[in-house]
Amino acid sequence: MNSFQSRFQYYSKRKFFRFGVPFLLLMVGGSFGLKQFAQLRYTFSKKGTLTVEEAEKHGLLMKKPEEVTLEGEYEKVKGLDIDNWENIRGPRPWEEGTTPQAKAGH
Repeated sequence: MNSFQSRFQYYSKRKFFRFGVPFLLLMVGGSFGLKQFAQLRYTFSKKGTLTVEEAEKHGLLMKKPEEVTLEGEYEKVKGLDIDNWENIRGPRPWEEGTTPQAKAGH
């Protein structure tokens, strides 16, 4: 028992065993820990895109990519009057779905 205690005192005074060994253990152990956390990201992430059939199953109506074009959307936006508009605040959760303007009589 005495030899173990003397060895422990000998090594505990060395800088490598006081600072180097814990540092190396932290680096090596941390890399294994980060590997496990990074693996969770790829295990539970959804891969792929939403298909039309899946969207319809959830109640969403998707247009075909050929139906939506940049030029068509530009024509829709070009017809809007962006100079005359009114800022209307949406309802707060405690206002039961009615707009404040409707309550005030606007």
